Amino acid sequence: MKVAIFGGGITGLTAAYYLTKKNHSVEIYEASNTMGGLAQGFAKEGWDWKLERTYHHIFSNDREILGLAKEIGYGGFFFKKPITASLFGCVNNYRTFPVDSPKDFLLLPELSFFAKIRSACVLVFLKITPFLTVFEKISSSAFLRRTMGEEMWKVMWEQLFRKKFGKYAEKIRASFIWARISKRTQSLGYPNGGFQAFIDALVEKDGELGVAIKKSANITETIKKNGVFEVKYIKEGKIFIDKADAIISTLPYPISLQIMGKVLTKKYYEEQKKRKYLYAINLILKTKEPILNKTYWLNINAQDVPFMCVVQHTNFIESVHYGGEHICYIAWYVEEESILLKKTEREMLDFIFPYLKNISPQLRHVPEVVALYKTPYAQPIFDEEFIKIPRSFETPEKNIYIANMDMTYPYDRGTNYAVKIGKKVADIIP
Repeated sequence: MKVAIFGGGITGLTAAYYLTKKNHSVEIYEASNTMGGLAQGFAKEGWDWKLERTYHHIFSNDREILGLAKEIGYGGFFFKKPITASLFGCVNNYRTFPVDSPKDFLLLPELSFFAKIRSACVLVFLKITPFLTVFEKISSSAFLRRTMGEEMWKVMWEQLFRKKFGKYAEKIRASFIWARISKRTQSLGYPNGGFQAFIDALVEKDGELGVAIKKSANITETIKKNGVFEVKYIKEGKIFIDKADAIISTLPYPISLQIMGKVLTKKYYEEQKKRKYLYAINLILKTKEPILNKTYWLNINAQDVPFMCVVQHTNFIESVHYGGEHICYIAWYVEEESILLKKTEREMLDFIFPYLKNISPQLRHVPEVVALYKTPYAQPIFDEEFIKIPRSFETPEKNIYIANMDMTYPYDRGTNYAVKIGKKVADIIP
């Protein structure tokens, strides 16, 4: 069978790998000139490692990506225990405390002793309990308030939810918080050379197995003639049409619906179009000295700071790989109408710099912008409506499959789940 895969991210590359092992003929169509999707990397002059457009790491229990890496002969992942912390308070009175361990949590002065003991019991419960359907019947905010208490919600959780989900913060299902707690490990992993090195190894293995990869191929339409799918795409200004027996789209639902609307049923199209998403914004900065002294990941619990987190990449990965300069991500999730999506690199830097100065008084110089990335459909909204929308690899149209990051639910998007769903969709194709 000839299978066309839309999207050259880790999901598409993984699906291609396992399909070729089943003797299928596979072609991947990627709109960018670089493979890797959300995990693709870039390099600046003087760097010997590539950097992801959005911050990435894996957990020590991410079996799927580690298993695939071993299977293709890639041994480049290593693990560390970088510091994570949370920022509390308000301007002129910001307070940062580590949140790496149960001990850190119990010593946290922002919470009363009773709130900490009560919350610790709930965290243990979430860590050891398997997924329960009851988690889908209640919002995270209601669950956390009822189990951990109002104090814990206000101090630890409310701003994290509001900064990640905006106006949907109170509607996100408790399945999301269960997944966050049950999955996280202190030990974090990263590939030598950046995630692009792992992606390149997977691309090479796919090539060895006969996968045809078409970069800079913008798919415009998919139709069906005489039982065969025709894929129309534009490459270098020219229009091409390829044929396929089956299609796997790893693209977000809105894009998949746009390019496959003519071969999907109206009912399916209308159902899937109800999904809601937020944009991700990642402003990547470089400085001579780190913005955060030792912390890798700083959650922003302070209400008056408008961004979600500060990720000091070079407190996890040595700065020597980036020309000796320190790399930091400032991250948001925003709605499509957000004015931030219209701001230039300079405007974004001007917007966030006063906050950075207050968070890190030792910051003496204005950082330099390395890059600014704005990614649509980056964060699905895991609300009550999301649960009701059919979410399956198979569509009503025979031999059309969808395997995108919505399928990672209840877990947040990540490279491990990209591998997992890529393998799963390949497994169901005969």
